[in-house]
Amino acid sequence: MIQNTEKFPKPDFGNKRVLVVGGAGFVGSNLVHRVLEDNPREIVVVDNLLSADVSNVPNGPRVRFVASTVTDDLVLGDLPTDLDYAFHLACYHGNQSSIADPIADHDNNNITSLKLFERLKDIRSLRKVVYAAAGCAVAKKTKDEPAATSEDAPVDLFHDSPYSISKLVGEMYGNYYFRRHKMPFAKARFQNVYGPREILGAGRWRGTPHTVWRNVTPTFIFKALHKEALPLINGGEDGRDFIYVGDLVEGLTRIAAYGEPGEAYNLASGRETRIRDLAALINKLTGNPTPPDIAPPRDWDNSGRRYGDPTKSMNNLGFLARTQIEEGLRQTIDWTRSHLEVIRRCMAHHADRVPEVKNYVA
Repeated sequence: MIQNTEKFPKPDFGNKRVLVVGGAGFVGSNLVHRVLEDNPREIVVVDNLLSADVSNVPNGPRVRFVASTVTDDLVLGDLPTDLDYAFHLACYHGNQSSIADPIADHDNNNITSLKLFERLKDIRSLRKVVYAAAGCAVAKKTKDEPAATSEDAPVDLFHDSPYSISKLVGEMYGNYYFRRHKMPFAKARFQNVYGPREILGAGRWRGTPHTVWRNVTPTFIFKALHKEALPLINGGEDGRDFIYVGDLVEGLTRIAAYGEPGEAYNLASGRETRIRDLAALINKLTGNPTPPDIAPPRDWDNSGRRYGDPTKSMNNLGFLARTQIEEGLRQTIDWTRSHLEVIRRCMAHHADRVPEVKNYVA
């Protein structure tokens, strides 16, 4: 239960200068649109479009888009010295790509975090630096009935992917800059985010077909809209905590406004949804009559079942994931239907490497 909600009014970024690294991506672009509602002084969006599409970036006099990696010294040097808030959401997306190319994951995750934090430590106007951490990196892996993962869960030293490792390294670098340089660093531990603006195929080739088939929810929705069988890896027995992107973005703003530097906060629904149930719900909402396709487990994935505990975020930030999964999926399906042209354009860039894509973009 949320305590003292009167202490946590909706965060307001009016007349503030905000940096969003990775602001053309799925979560980042939704955050940019949310901050714009408050008439900020400026939003500086830095994104190299490695796994994003420029169509996600809103036009307007308050948005300055820098189409570059933030590791570029010229870009870092040109950042405003009077930033109020910084959100570090850039990453090398995602697990499968990091397995295919661990060096690229290191360069785009670890080096990005280190160089960005080294620059931000000198900007004394910053009220908060919010880092997109990964709840999966600390979640206990089980095939049995899971328990909610809290922020103080022990961290295993054996991980399924370089992506998971680099997300933890980003936390550690941020913790170092908080302690050594007093950088006001706070960690947002994401669960499985879904919602509008996640574009299949967005960005450049990242080593595997998962450049196109990014995450389970947009993949299921796209295939269901085309009346195809949804692939149930491990029979859909695994479970995840699905949080709607609008709720997660509100959580990010609350960490910026109310989070304590040095602390981690789960942005989670607090509920587990089995993948088989997700598939059944998407098929129902899209009217897809095709039965799912049972597929074997992935040889690298030991995640099993998990969900996050949002109690700390509820009590300390006034955070609540309000969007029920059926309503969130309806909104995501509607957005997908109205943006099929953009999605197919992005997918088409990878048609030579992922032959099945030609069925959608011809």
